Amino acid sequence: MRHSAVLGTVSRVLSGVVLLLVAGALPWLSRIDPAAAVLRARYAELEPTPEALAAVRAQLGLDGGPVATSLRWWSGVMRGDLGRSWVSGGEIGPGVWSALGVSATLTLFSIAVALAVAVALVVPASLRVLRDRPQRGSGPVGVALTALPEFLLASVLLVVVAVQLRWLPPYGWTGIDTAILPSLALGIPAGGLLGRLLSDAVSGVAEERWVGVWRLAGAPRRVILAGVFRRAAAAVVDQLGLVLIGLLGGAVAVEQVFAIPGLGRYLLGAANAQDIPALQAGVLLMALAAVLVGVLTAVARRLLRGGPLPAGSLPPPPEARGDGRAARWTAGATLGLLLAILAFGLPRDPYAIAHARLAPPSLALPFGADASGRDLLARVAHGTIGTLTPAFLIVLCAIVIGLLLAVLGEVSRGPAEIANATPPILAGVIIAALMGPSVGGAALAVLWVTWPPLTSHAASLIDEVRAMPHIRWLPLTGASGSEIWVRHVLPAAVPPLLRHGMLRLPGVALALAALGFLGLGAQPPLPEWGLLLSEGIDYVERAPWTTVAPALALILTSVFAVALAGLRRSGRREPDPSSRRRFRLVASSSLDRRGKVSSAP
Repeated sequence: MRHSAVLGTVSRVLSGVVLLLVAGALPWLSRIDPAAAVLRARYAELEPTPEALAAVRAQLGLDGGPVATSLRWWSGVMRGDLGRSWVSGGEIGPGVWSALGVSATLTLFSIAVALAVAVALVVPASLRVLRDRPQRGSGPVGVALTALPEFLLASVLLVVVAVQLRWLPPYGWTGIDTAILPSLALGIPAGGLLGRLLSDAVSGVAEERWVGVWRLAGAPRRVILAGVFRRAAAAVVDQLGLVLIGLLGGAVAVEQVFAIPGLGRYLLGAANAQDIPALQAGVLLMALAAVLVGVLTAVARRLLRGGPLPAGSLPPPPEARGDGRAARWTAGATLGLLLAILAFGLPRDPYAIAHARLAPPSLALPFGADASGRDLLARVAHGTIGTLTPAFLIVLCAIVIGLLLAVLGEVSRGPAEIANATPPILAGVIIAALMGPSVGGAALAVLWVTWPPLTSHAASLIDEVRAMPHIRWLPLTGASGSEIWVRHVLPAAVPPLLRHGMLRLPGVALALAALGFLGLGAQPPLPEWGLLLSEGIDYVERAPWTTVAPALALILTSVFAVALAGLRRSGRREPDPSSRRRFRLVASSSLDRRGKVSSAP
């Protein structure tokens, strides 16, 4: 255990240092003269003459290159000095600490909303557990909430609640009333994801044998439900930590919509302005926050499991029964709607300006027209191919990366936490600086932040599979290590990881759409979902169909992906009643003579 802790600490430190060095080398990697960037930011009216550039280099100490600049900044950090801004010349510390405080406060409010949404989604699964009829999933509601684009939800809340109804302030950060709308925009999608994962975990744990033992012993329902929740929470606490880190650093779009001076917006501004000291300071604080959250979630997981995990003491939860009919109907209905969009939209021209601006939906234009007079049905249909194809490839790559890094154990802990703490927007800025805004650059940026949750999940699955008693005995039968991995460990770990990847597919599509929304992905006039949302967001009040169409496509894709992932598990045969009675007889023999309930696993 001590060796694993040391490896995890070293991994976190090295990952943070590498990330900071990459951030510090951004101007050099992008082949842009840092002195020219600073001169343009400070003195836009001056010509970038060699003399002026030399003066800027001498003033900022840029002659030594990126490594010397980063090391000089690090020496100041050791003394508590985060340096001075290259753009304004002022001290960085007060501004970045203020931005971190704003983002931390917004994150806490958002987590409260997310937990409330997750609890509401888990209630049906809990009721089924109480009736001894566990069933997988939180239904299409949780999936649809997960698919809601945060920036679109923020814009809708801004227009409807703040502008039209005038119930809350439209922008700023002056009090708790200004935190409500952005917290809802961030917390609702995060709660949908947590609710879905927790519902699956609760339903799976309810199938474990110890639950049947507790029922036979006459344990109260509330005691059984509490034990199920404790076991399920241990399986998803890592995902809660990753969601928390992601909310802290990934709320750039929402902060932009509501003009909130948070850390994500601060980092985006620093990267765009090539303000390297400010960028490094923000990334440093975010990396420290990621490490802190990672340590706290590890402690919480150990407490929920009752201490370190002894080998063979904690078998993985069995797969819960699913409603096959509902899964088939949901998958069929959503697939039918998506195919209808493709069938009627692909033959149309997505670039032709042949209609009135913002024309409402009609028989000729089922989805209406955009602000340029282009057919929205055609653009959404072609955008389906342009958005889902890279999203699917990203998920597959992330699953492969997750499996490979999960085998390394604690060595991958640091890169996973640091990469997850990197906002997709910041990753998009860095990739765009190297490659220029493009679909490929956006895909690399999203892959950068997609593999950590899958790696964390893969590591948990592999640990639990290897802790199963029959896996521990396999070496005594003469099975080699590679045979155990290929024939036993991977077949047990890959299917749930694939289902998790399918659940992440809509989120990946949303991340690509977010980068396109902010101009860091696909560029006009490509019919990409993020661009469609960006082009229609200014007209959401007078022409809501300009944003409803791409948002509907995102939600349909999300519901179909999760329903399809549940078909295999929902097809499992129901246990025979006689076998259940035999199990109850065997389980009852494990009770002690006084009839007391054994402790939870």
